[in-house]
Amino acid sequence: MNNIFLITKREYLTQVKKRSFIILTILAPVLMIAFGAFIAVMLKANETQFTVNVIDKGGLFQGKLKSDEKLKYVYVNPASESQMVKGLKDMEETDGLLILAPLQGESFDDLEKNSKLLVNDKIGFETKQRIVQDLSAVLREVKIKALNIKEEEIVQLDKNFELKSSNINDKNQVDTDLDFGVKYGLGMVLMYAVFMFIIIYGVRVMRSVLEEKNNRVVEIIISSVKPFELMMGKILGVTLVALTQFIVWITMAVMGALVLNTGFAAMKQNLPAGSEKMVDQLDFAQIAGEVSHILLEMNVPLVIFVFLFFFLFGYIFYSSMYAAIGSAVDNETETQQFTLFAIIPLMIGMYGSITIINNPNGPLGFWLSIIPFTSPVAMVARIPFGVPLWQILLSIVLLILSTFLMVYIAAKVYRVGILMYGNKATMKELWKWIRS
Repeated sequence: MNNIFLITKREYLTQVKKRSFIILTILAPVLMIAFGAFIAVMLKANETQFTVNVIDKGGLFQGKLKSDEKLKYVYVNPASESQMVKGLKDMEETDGLLILAPLQGESFDDLEKNSKLLVNDKIGFETKQRIVQDLSAVLREVKIKALNIKEEEIVQLDKNFELKSSNINDKNQVDTDLDFGVKYGLGMVLMYAVFMFIIIYGVRVMRSVLEEKNNRVVEIIISSVKPFELMMGKILGVTLVALTQFIVWITMAVMGALVLNTGFAAMKQNLPAGSEKMVDQLDFAQIAGEVSHILLEMNVPLVIFVFLFFFLFGYIFYSSMYAAIGSAVDNETETQQFTLFAIIPLMIGMYGSITIINNPNGPLGFWLSIIPFTSPVAMVARIPFGVPLWQILLSIVLLILSTFLMVYIAAKVYRVGILMYGNKATMKELWKWIRS
């Protein structure tokens, strides 16, 4: 244990003292925010105003199609239709010509068939749908007036049926759409965090082993410690590195949230007259309160325990596999044939977890959260929705046993492979190392 502690300490200090680690830890959240802002600006830059000349032969749509920064309607004289059609391809400031037929009686089908949109360039799907929606909104008002229906009656017709569900086995708790959305979002965040943690830091363990093997440093280290102690020291050292990085990011996120909250309050006080009412209608405080209430209604200690347990044991399970892969090959190119054995089960667990959200207690959700290869990501995705205690205990026991077995197998591969050079490992040879 003393040797494992020394190797863990060395691996941890070596990693955290690197300039790249310090820069990445501090700048990663900033870079993520900057990347999101860049994507938003890029999408905004791709938006241009689409100008459409409108020929309304019946006057039904006159002045009712509203323009904005994305779409501009320009009404023209119906008498100039033929001239506009011929000259459309030469009009640089006009992108399309919308010809609307007159409404004959209540023949809305004929109106639709005889109307058309001519464009001098390709029109985007979103723009076309926007034009269709604007036309449909005008026709809807016409139909309402023709049927002599009151606005209050329309509101009642458009009102959705709100159905609240109560679980009689869960203290009659009422599940709403917001409740489902919060649990779904929490499950996805926890699942994605575990998935990314295992992939990123598992690969880091593999590269660390491979680097020491190629530098022949491992030959000196092996003379003083056992291969198992070296492997476990590396795994635990990288674990502490990851936890350090996460703690820094969480601290930065909390501080950023406090700053943004203060800034929002100050901005709200300085809004022009009339704007505060618009912001108040969003009712951020009420939404935040409802979300907090939903989160507190969960078994928070159990959710945290399950997340941390599967977070750490899932990492040890897969990082042992990555360490064995790093010891069995001579360069990073050769790792590709073996890393699929680690990535594919995680991918199955992640994408399977996305599909089990609508039925967390179904057979797919059960087996994915029980099988050790997928349980680290599937169980944390299910836990916000509530999982029977016996399933959690069964999954924990199987993961613990599988982790010890994987560490044992990885240690046998590591013991032989760490001192093998110039010999490309095959599955047959790996099986011999495990059996020896």
